[in-house]
This record gives sequence, C-alpha cells and structure tokens, in this order.
Amino acid sequence: MPTTSALTPVERIAGVLIALEALGVAALAGWQIVALTVGDTVSVASALALIVLTVVAAVAVGSFAVAVLRGQSWGRSGAIVVQLLLLAVALGAVSGTYADGGVALALAVPAVAVLVLLVLSVRAAARREPDARPH
Repeated sequence: MPTTSALTPVERIAGVLIALEALGVAALAGWQIVALTVGDTVSVASALALIVLTVVAAVAVGSFAVAVLRGQSWGRSGAIVVQLLLLAVALGAVSGTYADGGVALALAVPAVAVLVLLVLSVRAAARREPDARPH
C-alpha cells in the first residue's frame, strides 16, 4: 500500500473530489431530515428509509474517498461505480416529465471529471506497482 506522499497529484485530486461528493450526499441527507421534520413528506416510513439509505451512501462514498487517498484499488473501483450511477441519474434528470438540463449538467460534469481522474489514477497505480500476476 503506497503512502499518501507516493500518490500522484491526480490521485490526490480524485480523492478530494470524491470526499466532496460524500459531503454533498451527506448534505442531501440533512435536507431530507429537514423535510421530514417540517412535515414535507407523504410517508414517514418511506422518508426514514430514504434517509437511512442516503446516510449509508454518504458513508460509502466517504470510504471510497479515504481509500483513494490511501492508494487502495477497491476505493477507485467503488468510486468509478458511483460516477457511473451519477451519470445514470443525470441522464434521468434530462429526460421525462420534469426534465431539467441544469440539474443534469450539475450532476454529469463533476461525474465525468472524477471518472477521468479515477481512470488516470488507475494508470498511475499500475505504473507504481509491479506486476503481481504469476508467470
């Protein structure tokens, strides 16, 4: 496992951006809690379940950020999945009855940027670590 100082700037930037995404998901959970407390929900049970799932997602994305900053491959893999899910949500935001191109762009642009940084991080890790496959 590489030390933090062995990481490339691309890996550090990717980790920081993923951490910011985790904070964004945590803020979403906070917004959901406020909506629940002011009575802006139809079903309390559904609202609570959604809050729990959002908090779990925030913790998972935060874990991916820490792992990326530690140079661990599972963090990059998980973060890549998160970016692909964000792109799917952005696609949904640009289509349908309540389509909003601004929301779609706000989701897609950071997801694409982080995805590119993660792919570059994988390449940097591959250069840093010798081939561990048996011959």
